[in-house]
Amino acid sequence: MKAIFRINRALLDEIHSDLNRRHPFAVERVGFIACGAAALPDGYLLLAQSYHPVADEHYEEDLLVGAMMGSNAIRKSLQLAYQEPVSMFHVHRHEHRGKPHFSRVDVQESARFVPDFWKVRPNKPHGAIVLSHDSMSGAWWNPESKKAQSFAEMAVIGRPTFTYREEAWTLADRVSLAPTAMM
Repeated sequence: MKAIFRINRALLDEIHSDLNRRHPFAVERVGFIACGAAALPDGYLLLAQSYHPVADEHYEEDLLVGAMMGSNAIRKSLQLAYQEPVSMFHVHRHEHRGKPHFSRVDVQESARFVPDFWKVRPNKPHGAIVLSHDSMSGAWWNPESKKAQSFAEMAVIGRPTFTYREEAWTLADRVSLAPTAMM
């Protein structure tokens, strides 16, 4: 199966603007993108609909990571997915130009909280996106197999329009995780 991700230039600009804001103690900002999901014969088309930043008070101090979300941040995003028929994607940015890659911490933390979204939207793909200043990468968890893999294609629609294509990979290819960590 494959997944294709599309985001409007204006929404992406809004996300970058929010991620630029300083936080009292977190080194970076994070948020969630709510997406409409359409089933394709061989996967999903995910259309970014809205951005939901993590509130200042929902960050936890943790010197080992750039930003640590507290349980209230996850709860708020789960509530949104419960109320609206959307797929949820955690988003953050790495401060460089060029293609970003998930860090080991990104992979481990995503594998911990992404499956929680199946408790409220079990038939939808959910995942994580990492931005750079001029590119993006993403992972989506298949609701049937419960495995994470890269997006086949990610596109920014607007002026200018960009399309990013990835070689297929799974999380197991990126970082060695126990299979139970992704369930």
